[in-house]
Amino acid sequence: MECLYHILGFLLLASGLPLCATKRFHDVLGSGRHPGVAREHNQLHGWSSDENDWNEKLYPVWKPGDARWENSWKGGRVRAVLTSDSPALLGSNITFVVNLVFPRCQKEDANGDIVYEKNCRNESGLSPDPYVYNWSKDSDWGNDSDRSQHMFPDGRPFPHPHRGKKGNFVYIFHTHGQYFQKLGRCSVRVSINTTNLTLGPQVMEVTIYRRHGRAYIPIAQVKDVYVVTGEIPVLVTMFQKNDRNFSDETFLRDLPIMFDVFIHDPSHFLNKSAIDYKWNFGDNTGLFISTNHTSNHTYVLNGTFNLNLTVQAAVPGPCLPPAPTPSLGTAGDNLLELSQVSDENCQIYRYGYFKATITIVEGILEVNIIQITDVPMPGLHPDNSLMDFTLTFKGTTPTEVCTIIADPTCQTTQNVVCSPADVHEMHLLTMKRAFNGSGTYCVNFTLQDDTSLALMSTLISIPGKDTAFPLRIANGTLISLGCLVIIVPVIVMLMYKKHKKYIPIENSSGYVIKNKGLHACLHHTTAAIFSGNQEKNPLLQDKLGIP
Repeated sequence: MECLYHILGFLLLASGLPLCATKRFHDVLGSGRHPGVAREHNQLHGWSSDENDWNEKLYPVWKPGDARWENSWKGGRVRAVLTSDSPALLGSNITFVVNLVFPRCQKEDANGDIVYEKNCRNESGLSPDPYVYNWSKDSDWGNDSDRSQHMFPDGRPFPHPHRGKKGNFVYIFHTHGQYFQKLGRCSVRVSINTTNLTLGPQVMEVTIYRRHGRAYIPIAQVKDVYVVTGEIPVLVTMFQKNDRNFSDETFLRDLPIMFDVFIHDPSHFLNKSAIDYKWNFGDNTGLFISTNHTSNHTYVLNGTFNLNLTVQAAVPGPCLPPAPTPSLGTAGDNLLELSQVSDENCQIYRYGYFKATITIVEGILEVNIIQITDVPMPGLHPDNSLMDFTLTFKGTTPTEVCTIIADPTCQTTQNVVCSPADVHEMHLLTMKRAFNGSGTYCVNFTLQDDTSLALMSTLISIPGKDTAFPLRIANGTLISLGCLVIIVPVIVMLMYKKHKKYIPIENSSGYVIKNKGLHACLHHTTAAIFSGNQEKNPLLQDKLGIP
C-alpha cells in the first residue's frame, strides 16, 4: 500500500509539471508588479490579469544580460523611451507614450519598414541595402487566411489593420498586476483611467517585440514611475516688475507681485468643474477668494511672509445611494427600504495646495528722464554729439547704471556703457553719453541695486551741426511699444552675457513647481512691456568704458 501511495504521488507530481513550467505574464514582467494588489477591486478597463499564461514559444523570454539581446536588432541595440503626463489626479486619465530610438542612420518609413537614411554613415559606412527590415515583402502578413498565425503572447489574435496600416512591433504594458498588449509602429500611446488605481507612485513597465517571420524577438524593455495623487497638481509662477532676481523669492515693497496658477490636468478631467482660488498672503490682509487663475498683491511692509494658496475644484459626479432607512409602514413591519436616487449630479471636491515663504525688501520702483541737453565739446567730429541725460528715480538709491544705444529700430546695438551710479540730491542722476553722428537713436537706461532693476527707454533725435533744428525726443518721452518689444530681448541677451547665471527649475513637495526658468522669464518680460514705462529685465552683462 505504501508503494502505491508513492506511485500516485509521483503521477500527480508528473501531471503538474507542465502547469508549473508554463510562464505567466507576471513571470515575464514581474518587476512592474506591486505586491498585495487586489486585482478584483482595481480592474483597469480593457486590461487583463497577469496570471494569464504567456506563449514563450512564440514570444521568447530573455533575462537582462542575456547575450542574445545584442543580436536582436541589426546595427546595434534599440532604445525605448517611456514618458507619461504624470502626476494624475485620482479619477482622471493618464497617458503613456513609448518611442523607439533606432541605431544611427535607421528610421521607420511610411510603410512601417525600417530603412537606412540616405547619405548617412554609421560605423559600417554607407549601406548598399536600403532596408534594415523590409516587412512589406512578408507575403503571409496581409493574408487573412494566415492571420491566426499572428497573435499576442496570451493567444489573442491581432486586430485587423486599420486602412492597411500594419504594426510590426508588439508592446506589452504592465502595471498594477495587469497587462495591456498593443500592436503598433515605432511610437505608441496608451491611456488608462486612474479611478481604480492606488494613490502614490506606481511603476509602468513595457516590453517590445519585433516581428520575425511568424515569431517575435524581444528588442527593448523600459519602465518608468508615474504618480496618482488625491491632490490637484498645481504649478505657480510669481513675477514682479523691477525684481532683479526672480529665483530667490525676494520681492519689492510697494509694487504688485503677479501670481499665475496653472493646474496640471492634461486629460481635462476638471474642465466642467467650478474652481476657486483661495489666497492668504500672510500679511494680515485676510482671505482673498477668486475664480480667476491670475492674481496680484502688493506688500506695503518689509519682512518675511508665509503665502498660502488653496485650489478647490467641485467635480461633477454621480450621486451615491443613501443609507437604508426604516420603513414607515405598519407596526411590526421590519423590512428596510431604500429611497430613490435622483438623476441629478452631485459634486466631489478636490483640493490642491501651494505654499511659499517670500521676503519683501525696498528697491528701485521707477525711473524717468526729465532733461536732455547738448554738451559742447571742442575736438569732436562735426557730426558727433555729447549729451547730458538727467534721470529721476523712486525707491532705493541705485548702485549701477547701464546704457544701451541702438539704431532707430532698436534691433542693432551700437554701444553699451555701465558705470557706478553718481546720485545727486533729490534722487537725481546725471550722465554723459556720446553719439556718433546725427540721426535717431534708441536709448535704454537701466538702474540697478542688489535686489531691483528699473528700465527706461526712449527715442532721441540728434540733429546735424549745420542744421537749425534743436535736439528733440522722437515720438515722445517713452519709446513706442513696437520698438520696446524689440529692444527688451536685446537687453536680456546683453545682461545674460554679463552674469551668465543659469537658474534651474525647482520642484517642491505636493507636485508644486515654482517656475523659475524660461517660462517665468517670458511672463516677466511680458509684464514689463505692458506696464507703462517700467520693464522687468535681467542685468546688463558687459561693462564698457564711456566713449
